[in-house]
Amino acid sequence: MAKITVTVNGKPYTNEVEDRTLLVHYLRETLNLTGTHIGCDTSQCGACVVVINGKSVKSCTTLAARCDGVSVTTIEGLASADGQLHPLQEGFWECHGLQCGFCTPGMIMSAYDLLKQNPNPTDDEIRHGLEGNLCRCTGYHNIVRAVQYAAAKMRGEAVSAPNA
Repeated sequence: MAKITVTVNGKPYTNEVEDRTLLVHYLRETLNLTGTHIGCDTSQCGACVVVINGKSVKSCTTLAARCDGVSVTTIEGLASADGQLHPLQEGFWECHGLQCGFCTPGMIMSAYDLLKQNPNPTDDEIRHGLEGNLCRCTGYHNIVRAVQYAAAKMRGEAVSAPNA
């Protein structure tokens, strides 16, 4: 067992975890933050992406014991305290960037990291930034539109939902 202290979505947690506990299981089972999805357990699908110390990481291959002292942001941590959606969450809603929704948390968290690094990405840069995140429903076109919507909104530009 390892004792860890992790800040998740701005709140500190201290727990004992087994050395083999994956971060995705710690988030879902210990902290009851079930927005981070378990997809493949092999780092192939990206449904489990979270942001650790400002960088997107696949939590299904990250040991919780290695996260002592880090700051983690999950999909639950993006919306404001009053429930207002983050521009990425709004963009996925407005631009129909989701269908079944299973990949959506990981897509949004990867896009969040991308937009921190590049606030004005091209469509090709968005597609490259989302490599490693699989969607079996949408064909990615509306996901790219959703990220562009969010990028414009985060830059302070007026945006309107495109016709889907």
